[in-house]
Parts: sequence; structure tokens; C-alpha cells
Amino acid sequence: MGHGILVCAAVVAALIAWAAIARALAPKGNNTQEHFDVLMVLGSPADADGNPTPIELARVTEAVNEYERGVAPRMIITGGSAHNRFVEADVMARVAEAQGIPAGAIVEERTALNTMENTCDSLRIMRSHGWDSAEVISSASHLPRAGLILSRLPLKWRTHAAPGLEPEGPWTNGAMTAMEILKTVRYLVWARQVDKCEVQ
Repeated sequence: MGHGILVCAAVVAALIAWAAIARALAPKGNNTQEHFDVLMVLGSPADADGNPTPIELARVTEAVNEYERGVAPRMIITGGSAHNRFVEADVMARVAEAQGIPAGAIVEERTALNTMENTCDSLRIMRSHGWDSAEVISSASHLPRAGLILSRLPLKWRTHAAPGLEPEGPWTNGAMTAMEILKTVRYLVWARQVDKCEVQ
């Protein structure tokens, strides 16, 4: 039994190391352009009452900043009701409009339940409009995994980190990074082989 436990521990350690290396080497884009067709804002759950969380506020606020800098003339806000009954895109779109973004410049993708679906479903929307480039905005800890996913899609892209609105303690940062490493393990071992993005 002791040998089996050691083998399992070694496998887990190897997977975590693989994910950490993959995250460190994850691409941040595939072009050098400064202007894009869209800002793709990746979703995050609202709180239990349907109010925007600090993570959502940070992502939307940075998207608004990029819009005002002229990086892109519109944004796709993507996220369904993945973790509670509130549609992430709805909550975040309201924040964007409250910060001055015209409703006509916001496209909501309201069904995605994970990062693969965020990017793939947004790409379908882009294709339907003839858009082919995106700056993808999310939290810094999320972007390495998003970059691994985006690198497999037929899209011109770069990632852009949304800084937190308040300084985060080391425990918060550590917990978010640990969760992302575990999600990266799942992506490398399982999701990238099973979850395919088929875009016409």
C-alpha cells in the first residue's frame, strides 16, 4: 500500500509540475497588432444576490479602459449561469453600460459554462459578424490557461490582464493560482482532447 501511495503522489506532483510549466510558457498572443475587432471579456460568477463581484468589476473596468483607449470598437462579454442562476454576461454588461459603454457596442454571449465555451462561443459570434481579431481580457491568474485554449483557435488574439481593484493578500492570490493550476491539469489531461471548438 505504501508503494502505491508513493506512486500516486509522484503522479500528482508530476501533473502539477506539468501544469505549472505549461502556464509559465503559455502564449500571450499570436500577433503584434494594437487594434482589434473586439474586446472579449471572460466571465466570472456574480455573487449569490446577482451583484457583480470584485473580479467581475475588475474585468469590466479594464475592458472599459481598453475601449476608451480605442483598442477595439466593441466588446463581447461572455458567460452563462455557470455557478448560480445569474447569467454572468448580463451582470457584467450592466456594469459596462453603467460605466458609459453604449449598449450597441456590447454583445452578450450568455450560454458559456467554462473557458473553452467562453472562447469558442465568442468566436462563433465573431465569425457571424466577420470579425477575426480579439483582445481577451481576464484576471491575470486565468490568462495562462486561456492562452493555452486560444492558441488552438483560428483567431488573431492577445491576452490582457485586468488588475485587481484592491490589493489582494497572498492567501487570495495563492488560492486563485492553485485553483487555476488544478484547472490547467484538467485541461491538459482531459479537456483539450475532448472539448473541441467547431466553428464554421
